[in-house]
Amino acid sequence: MPAPRPLPRTGGVFLDPRGEDRSLRVSWHPEADVVVLSLWRDNLCAGTFRLAVDEVPDLIELLRAGLTEAYAVARDRAERGGALPGDGQQAG
Repeated sequence: MPAPRPLPRTGGVFLDPRGEDRSLRVSWHPEADVVVLSLWRDNLCAGTFRLAVDEVPDLIELLRAGLTEAYAVARDRAERGGALPGDGQQAG
Protein backbone atom coordinates (compact mmCIF):
# COMPACT_ATOMS: atom_id res chain seq x y z
CA MET A 1 0.00 0.00 0.00
CA PRO A 2 1.44 3.43 -0.90
CA ALA A 3 2.34 5.83 1.89
CA PRO A 4 -0.20 8.61 2.45
CA ARG A 5 0.74 11.98 1.04
CA PRO A 6 1.16 14.76 3.60
CA LEU A 7 -1.37 17.56 3.73
CA PRO A 8 -0.40 21.17 3.17
CA ARG A 9 0.11 23.21 6.33
CA THR A 10 -3.57 24.18 6.38
CA GLY A 11 -5.82 21.18 5.86
CA GLY A 12 -7.63 18.32 7.48
CA VAL A 13 -8.79 14.74 7.09
CA PHE A 14 -12.32 13.51 7.78
CA LEU A 15 -12.92 9.77 8.10
CA ASP A 16 -15.95 8.19 6.47
CA PRO A 17 -18.08 6.32 9.05
CA ARG A 18 -18.47 3.45 6.57
CA GLY A 19 -14.79 2.65 7.12
CA GLU A 20 -12.85 0.83 4.43
CA ASP A 21 -10.13 3.50 4.68
CA ARG A 22 -12.37 6.13 3.07
CA SER A 23 -11.67 9.77 3.83
CA LEU A 24 -12.17 13.31 2.67
CA ARG A 25 -9.15 15.59 2.67
CA VAL A 26 -9.46 19.35 2.61
CA SER A 27 -6.39 21.38 1.76
CA TRP A 28 -5.91 25.10 1.27
CA HIS A 29 -3.68 26.26 -1.57
CA PRO A 30 -3.38 30.05 -1.22
CA GLU A 31 -0.83 30.21 -4.02
CA ALA A 32 -3.58 29.04 -6.42
CA ASP A 33 -6.56 30.69 -4.63
CA VAL A 34 -8.29 27.31 -4.22
CA VAL A 35 -9.35 24.81 -1.62
CA VAL A 36 -8.97 21.22 -2.80
CA LEU A 37 -11.49 18.62 -1.62
CA SER A 38 -10.23 15.11 -2.35
CA LEU A 39 -11.72 11.67 -1.82
CA TRP A 40 -9.32 8.98 -0.66
CA ARG A 41 -9.53 5.23 -0.28
CA ASP A 42 -6.69 3.06 0.97
CA ASN A 43 -4.28 6.03 0.76
CA LEU A 44 -5.06 6.52 -2.93
CA CYS A 45 -6.74 9.65 -4.23
CA ALA A 46 -9.94 8.71 -6.06
CA GLY A 47 -10.93 12.23 -7.13
CA THR A 48 -10.49 15.92 -6.46
CA PHE A 49 -12.53 19.10 -6.63
CA ARG A 50 -10.93 22.54 -6.73
CA LEU A 51 -13.14 25.14 -5.05
CA ALA A 52 -12.26 28.80 -5.63
CA VAL A 53 -11.63 30.62 -2.35
CA ASP A 54 -14.37 33.14 -3.13
CA GLU A 55 -16.86 30.22 -3.19
CA VAL A 56 -15.84 28.88 0.23
CA PRO A 57 -18.27 31.16 2.14
CA ASP A 58 -21.18 29.70 0.13
CA LEU A 59 -20.06 26.16 1.02
CA ILE A 60 -19.72 27.11 4.69
CA GLU A 61 -23.21 28.67 4.67
CA LEU A 62 -24.66 25.53 3.08
CA LEU A 63 -23.01 23.32 5.73
CA ARG A 64 -24.15 25.67 8.52
CA ALA A 65 -27.75 25.63 7.28
CA GLY A 66 -27.69 21.83 6.99
CA LEU A 67 -26.29 21.52 10.50
CA THR A 68 -28.99 23.80 11.89
CA GLU A 69 -31.65 21.67 10.21
CA ALA A 70 -30.04 18.42 11.42
CA TYR A 71 -30.01 19.71 15.01
CA ALA A 72 -33.69 20.66 14.75
CA VAL A 73 -34.62 17.21 13.41
CA ALA A 74 -32.57 15.48 16.15
CA ARG A 75 -34.14 17.67 18.84
CA ASP A 76 -37.65 16.92 17.55
CA ARG A 77 -36.87 13.18 17.39
CA ALA A 78 -35.49 13.22 20.95
CA GLU A 79 -38.56 15.07 22.22
CA ARG A 80 -40.75 12.34 20.68
CA GLY A 81 -38.58 9.65 22.31
CA GLY A 82 -37.04 8.41 19.07
CA ALA A 83 -33.51 7.37 18.28
CA LEU A 84 -30.83 9.99 17.79
CA PRO A 85 -28.53 10.10 14.77
CA GLY A 86 -25.43 7.96 15.19
CA ASP A 87 -27.11 5.42 17.46
CA GLY A 88 -25.84 2.46 15.48
CA GLN A 89 -27.71 2.91 12.24
CA GLN A 90 -25.40 3.25 9.23
CA ALA A 91 -26.24 5.22 6.12
CA GLY A 92 -25.58 3.82 2.67
